[in-house]
Amino acid sequence: MMTDLDTFRTETRAWLEENCPPEMREPIRSDKDTAWGGRDQSDMTPAQKAWMDRMGARGWTVPDWPKEYGGGGLSAAETKVLREELARIRARNPLYSFGISMLGPALLKYGTEEQKKRFLPEIARGEIRWCQGYSEPNAGSDLASLATSAEDKGDHFLVNGQKVWTSYADKADWIFCLVRTDKTTKQGGISFVLFDMRTPGVSTKPILLISGYSPFCETFFDNVKVPKENLVGELNRGWDVAKYLLGHEREMISGMGLGAGGKNPLIEGALATIGLDHDGRLADPLLRAQIALFEVRARAFTAQSERFIDELKAGRAHPAQPSMMKYYGTELNKSRHELMMAAGGSDELEWESEASRGGHHARAWLRTKANSIEGGTSEIQLNIIAKRILELPGA
Repeated sequence: MMTDLDTFRTETRAWLEENCPPEMREPIRSDKDTAWGGRDQSDMTPAQKAWMDRMGARGWTVPDWPKEYGGGGLSAAETKVLREELARIRARNPLYSFGISMLGPALLKYGTEEQKKRFLPEIARGEIRWCQGYSEPNAGSDLASLATSAEDKGDHFLVNGQKVWTSYADKADWIFCLVRTDKTTKQGGISFVLFDMRTPGVSTKPILLISGYSPFCETFFDNVKVPKENLVGELNRGWDVAKYLLGHEREMISGMGLGAGGKNPLIEGALATIGLDHDGRLADPLLRAQIALFEVRARAFTAQSERFIDELKAGRAHPAQPSMMKYYGTELNKSRHELMMAAGGSDELEWESEASRGGHHARAWLRTKANSIEGGTSEIQLNIIAKRILELPGA
């Protein structure tokens, strides 16, 4: 006898088979394969646009958000079934979005009804692209030292200051930003505001990385007018919103440790360059053991991630658990790319040829070095784990 969940799985499987374009079932090979949405969708391929629009129309870009805010209104069990069915056909994520992974959960918890109805449906449909205004030149891990100011001008704030490491700020439509509204206290003087990146006084400057890519920017604010209705949460209580959002950011970063699914690029690369021994095994026993150990750790992390997501959705997750997931996911992702370089041999160091797709693997490997810095350094995460989870005494 079929249960309601069985029926949902059958119907979901049929819909995905019919609606997921073949191109969106191929492995992601470059940044161009990532669909970010936003006001300007000219860089999206027809397959990316179709997949995003079809999933967005059903609310399945955010399946567990309420329907009234553009979500699918699915239960936790139904959301898990959808994830499993997407993985079964090796479907790409229809929409990568800081609005989904970070701002959306914060708005659901702290936003006004007007803010939720204004922004969440646009986020779900991929019509607005967000960036994050947190870190500053003198406020990285010690984020509460931020100095970007928002002066009360009656019906609006006047924002002045600078942010740094603002991912894709040069491509974003809007920014969610931490600003100082009270200089007499540290955490207690921070507010959380939203504003359009086209607002007069906003400018960006890309930061070049050692990988040759530049997702990061410096972002400058010069007398930027921000309407009061764009304040999220209470005035001077933005630190509460910031901490909640950081938990979801760390969850997002930890997901990099899971990889993109499909064929194992570690094994494929090693087979192509090293070959098999007479027993049909990878010829390099040391690399074979390293890949096997990685696979064990990746499967364990996958199981723990599923448990964490279930606990998070049910409100039972430990407040410090995102730090644990972020730290381990970061290390796992770095290990994956280090092994990929080892499996490919010296050819993987090639930087510019068409055969290497412009040094895709080498540049991606270099990019992972930032994983242990962004979203809170690994050292900070370990301190949080030691104090909050292991309950070890401070120095």
